[in-house]
Order: sequence, then structure tokens, then C-alpha cells
Amino acid sequence: MRPVRSNIVLIGMPGSGKSTVGVILAKQSSRGFIDTDVAIQTTIGCSLQDVVDRDGYMALRGIEEQTLLGIDPRDHVIATGGSAVYSEAAMTHLRSGGMVVFLDVDVATITARIRDFETRGLAKSADQTLDDLYRERVPLYRKYADVVIDCGDLTQEEVSARILDALGALSPAADGD
Repeated sequence: MRPVRSNIVLIGMPGSGKSTVGVILAKQSSRGFIDTDVAIQTTIGCSLQDVVDRDGYMALRGIEEQTLLGIDPRDHVIATGGSAVYSEAAMTHLRSGGMVVFLDVDVATITARIRDFETRGLAKSADQTLDDLYRERVPLYRKYADVVIDCGDLTQEEVSARILDALGALSPAADGD
């Protein structure tokens, strides 16, 4: 029986592994894959950092919201930008008929993974540090998450397997109805 929850939305900080895990998960679950940062860049024809530099981080958040609202999430794994959770409308749209998974990675790991924090195209104010951003966003990730995966020392394949286990646990059992 095909699970009722047909889409899987990955949220988390930049560097949490959303894009990498998303590709693996899409292959393992026979779903399409959408990286919303790539979708935004394709739509606007420039990098996320160009938008931040030219129009500011709030403009990027607005573009992100419109892009997310335009996505048909059915039967896809969707790797969102880290700031997707600032839009309640976008998160409501993405989670309809699906499961939202927060890839929880500690700030030390993120710091080690992100080498281009200042030029990565993050929707943040110029004076925000990675620690500031982490403290601001983690409560939002937890608010929208149906499932939290503590990625800790897990490989991307192990994270994907845990997500698939969670998806199975959230799907209704075949009871003959």
C-alpha cells in the first residue's frame, strides 16, 4: 500500500545535508527531487547571494516564499532552503499531504561544513552570526517538523533510512478498509 503521506520535506540549517540526503532519499523512495535553492536560482537567473547583495535578505525570503508556494510537492522529496520556515504559508503548502523532517545538526558540525558563510546566499541580516541564525531558526524547524532526525554521526544513507522508517511508522496500516 502506498503511504498516504506522499511527499517528504527536508528542513534544517545550511550544511545539515538536506540536498545530499534528499537525492538519496528520492532514489530510495522512487520520488522526484526538488532542491528549492536551485529552483529559485533557475527562476530568477542569478545566485541567492546576488539577491541578498542587490535587494537584501528580506527580498530573498519573499522570492523563496513565492517559489515554495508554486511547487507541486506531491510524490517528491523537497530539500528546502534553510529559511523556508520563516513562511507559514509556504510550510503549510509543503506539508500538505506530506511529512516534514528536521535534519538536526549541531552548530559545531555546521560550522565545520560551511566554509562560505558570508557569501553563501543566506537569508540573514548582515550582522547575524551562524550561532545567531541557529538559535533563531531551530525553534521554527521544531515547530514545523513531524519528525526530527538527530543526524549526529550518521551517514547520509543512515539518515535516509531513518526517514524512511519514520515515514513507514506514520503511514496508516493496511487494515482492509
